[in-house]
Amino acid sequence: MKTSYFTQANDQSLSGFRYTALWLSYRGVPLLKKSTLMFLFVMLLSTRESHAQPKASIAVISMDTKDLLFDSKTITSMVQLELEKASVYEVLDRYDVADLVKKNQIDPQMSFGKNSLVETGKLLKADKMLSGSIEKFGDKLIVILRLIDVASASIEKTSVMEYINQQDQLQTMIRLSLNNILGIGNDKMILDLLVNYDQPITSSKTTLKLSGPRVGANITWGPAADRMGAPTSEGGFNMYPVSSMIGYQFEKQYLSSGDFQALFELIPGINSLESGYVVPTLTGLLGFRFNKSGLEFGLGPNLRFVQMAEGYYDDQNNWQLGAPPSENYEVIRELDSRGEIEVTTGMIFAVGKTFRSGYLNLPVNLYISPRKSGSIAGITIGFNVAKKPRLAK
Repeated sequence: MKTSYFTQANDQSLSGFRYTALWLSYRGVPLLKKSTLMFLFVMLLSTRESHAQPKASIAVISMDTKDLLFDSKTITSMVQLELEKASVYEVLDRYDVADLVKKNQIDPQMSFGKNSLVETGKLLKADKMLSGSIEKFGDKLIVILRLIDVASASIEKTSVMEYINQQDQLQTMIRLSLNNILGIGNDKMILDLLVNYDQPITSSKTTLKLSGPRVGANITWGPAADRMGAPTSEGGFNMYPVSSMIGYQFEKQYLSSGDFQALFELIPGINSLESGYVVPTLTGLLGFRFNKSGLEFGLGPNLRFVQMAEGYYDDQNNWQLGAPPSENYEVIRELDSRGEIEVTTGMIFAVGKTFRSGYLNLPVNLYISPRKSGSIAGITIGFNVAKKPRLAK
């Protein structure tokens, strides 16, 4: 019999009263007492509703604005709307408020001070008054809201928030600030997207700028080293596998957070001057630097402008220019002084450390560029002098 009552209690067609009665029966409450308990239950609900505290009333006269795309009237309407949606206070009708303000010759654009708002609140018979300002300041929006208690003539709560200057999201910003006043929790994801957190301070003590000249040397090994050392009669360059490098590093910081920097580096250079050749190179790096220790690492593409030609390696593993005598030989492109200038690509992986003496910076970097045709490893040394920041005039 109990299972039958329980099944009926889950039927959506049963009324709340029948459901409660069936549940009481299921729990073993005698049917004679069931009506009495239900009567007391209904009376208790009625008593609670009759003793519910009415909401305090609140009025919004005007919001002060500065350098916004929206005027004061529009911002005030946004605040009124979000205040009504929160359902914490009984918001006085804006038309009634405007009518009373007009009859009492109150200028809404001058009623932003506490004393003025308290007097206006007494005329409106409001328990609370809400006012504040929204203004653009640099690249941020500052939203200030103040909740004033009319009876005690005191500022009950204040909210000061800084947001990014994205004025199409002003209504959302107003809601976030109102939630602070009303004690309602905010969505952290939305808050993080709109709040303008202070950027870390950067100075000569926390930021390294290492743009400046670079000199160094590199060594090549593998098939490319053989072609570099081969005589010119065989299409080689008759040069050492170790070559010099001279260039200049340009860098641009795109992220700074305390001790950490992320930056883009561009290094044009020329190689192999000691062998009578000019081999232009261009390297771009995504660099990551720790200012206090001076350690850094980076990676990026490397372009080299060298002479290349098509040929093959014969049975004695000697390089031969041109088409092979049969299909048994693989046709490849290799370094050759008889070929045309082409652009070859590779990746560079670099680590380094900056040594400092006063305002002098000495960056030292080791790098490697692995290639199937011949890898390159090298070292570069640079210098620059940290400039003192110029005072704003």
